[in-house]
Amino acid sequence: MTTVSIIDCIKQELLRPAFQPMGALASGDIFAYEALIRGPAQSPLESPAALFRLAQMEGCTVRLERYAARIALTAFSQAALPGKLFVNLSADAIPEIAASRSEILTLLRALQLSPERIVIELTEQAPSGDLSILASATNILRESGMQLALDDYGSGHANLSLWLALKPDYVKIDRSIIDGAAKSTFQFEVLRYLRQLADAGNARLIAEGLENAGDLMVCRDLGIPYGQGFFLGKPDFELVERLEDAALSVLHDKAISVFPNAISGAPGAFSVSKLLILAPVLSPAATNNEALDLLTRCPDLHAIAIVDDGRPIGLLNRRTFVNEYARPFHRELFGKKTCTAFANMAPVLVEKSATMDEMAELLTNDDQRYLAEGIVIVENGRYVGIATGESVVRAVTEVRIEAARYANPLTSLPGNIPIDIHIKRLVKSRSPFHACYFDLNNFKPFNDQYGYWKGDEMLRLAASVLREVCDPRKDFLGHIGGDDFLIFYQSEDWERRIRTAMLRFNEGARQIYKPADIEAGGIHGEDRCGNRRFYPFVTIAVGVVSVAAGLDVDSDSIASLAASAKHEAKKLADGFHVTDYPRDILSCVTP
Repeated sequence: MTTVSIIDCIKQELLRPAFQPMGALASGDIFAYEALIRGPAQSPLESPAALFRLAQMEGCTVRLERYAARIALTAFSQAALPGKLFVNLSADAIPEIAASRSEILTLLRALQLSPERIVIELTEQAPSGDLSILASATNILRESGMQLALDDYGSGHANLSLWLALKPDYVKIDRSIIDGAAKSTFQFEVLRYLRQLADAGNARLIAEGLENAGDLMVCRDLGIPYGQGFFLGKPDFELVERLEDAALSVLHDKAISVFPNAISGAPGAFSVSKLLILAPVLSPAATNNEALDLLTRCPDLHAIAIVDDGRPIGLLNRRTFVNEYARPFHRELFGKKTCTAFANMAPVLVEKSATMDEMAELLTNDDQRYLAEGIVIVENGRYVGIATGESVVRAVTEVRIEAARYANPLTSLPGNIPIDIHIKRLVKSRSPFHACYFDLNNFKPFNDQYGYWKGDEMLRLAASVLREVCDPRKDFLGHIGGDDFLIFYQSEDWERRIRTAMLRFNEGARQIYKPADIEAGGIHGEDRCGNRRFYPFVTIAVGVVSVAAGLDVDSDSIASLAASAKHEAKKLADGFHVTDYPRDILSCVTP
């Protein structure tokens, strides 16, 4: 087909409206439709992008938008379906339509459409003029009962200043933020932030670009009220009356999503500035007598930096200096010589912006003199202050211990705090789930005989196998510590998954042993009483607490009940034990 002009398309009625449904994520009902425009079928203008490029070239973009809005409103009225209609208009078109408000209201009355059902969606085209003009125009339309939506928030012109200026009723989150949110901690946190922002601004969010079950579940469980995307429904020339079956299956499923923020609540970024000691300095020309006077005046200083033109070149440690200077005749011999004689002229310099990994690497260096002498803190190479070696070790250790509560350092699996958060989410949802406690039999004697490296290999094997039998959308895997793991299954085939994991781990664990021990069927070692005995291969035991839907569950008891079930499992030949969560928890928990 030969390309025609936009005016010809309008005159010959070659353009067609298409409609894409938007779903209410809490119920699975259709909440609204977005009206889209399509050019002549099988033509270069069938794509809306090509259509609007030509309109821009011909200088009739606003006319195209007004025509598209009219035919969409007409088709929507004829369909006689409930819900709202989102009509796309640019920042240039909205003031023109607001100026002829009576015309649009007359059209709506003729079509028997209430203005309250119409949402003006500001498209991604950036405002070309004064933003106050656009704000005034949108206010005129909203006074008539229509609402305003900000499209593609998070890309292009859709920024916070536009949100603040227009105060939209709806904000559509750009697909670049939505796509992959179920796997990205950062995108998840952006969504959580936008949810808080929307609540504060009295706006309702719409997640655009929903194309898979995982992202849909995360958006639903975050409390984002509405969604749009191919997974819910594709644009169609006919107005559909229900969302896609796959989307409805997800939205009606009682399972909650596994948020991808297992370690996002971990302690904030490490800052060397917290260790900073503001201290006076010595110049390279200062004498040892001047250094002694300064140390005498500052009895709490462990060291003094030697600084030349703002850059540290040495570190004079109090203990080293005093021990040397107290020797017979040293004061007389060295008192008037420069302080560099007793200083470390290759001190450890640490940037003020150093990360935790960089500080941890410092602890593993062969040169450990900094433990006694301390470190010099710099900013872009220039002196800022000093810190003690003890404070460095303590800070790194404390942060590592705290971080381990969020993510196990060996397996990178969520630790105790994310586990507790997820338990509380499960309990609050009153959804059915299975709390499964995994423990390794005979792990300690294996670890004692083979060493920690092989023990770590065994634990990593367990983590890998357990990951493989979890549906990342709704099964939560955590590592309590040591050889203890927890899985909260919402998958219906949870027992099959557990049995598969047990089989895979038991077979894999055997291969970690030496050939002679494999042939012998295990190893000899001492028990806790010092008696020598034979230990078969490391295997996995699983205790399961089955929690039915709708139960009033004590979240604090779940992990301990699963641990009790695990102890029962370790007594059984197959290492597997299941117990139902008691309806009266008080009768089953000893005070």
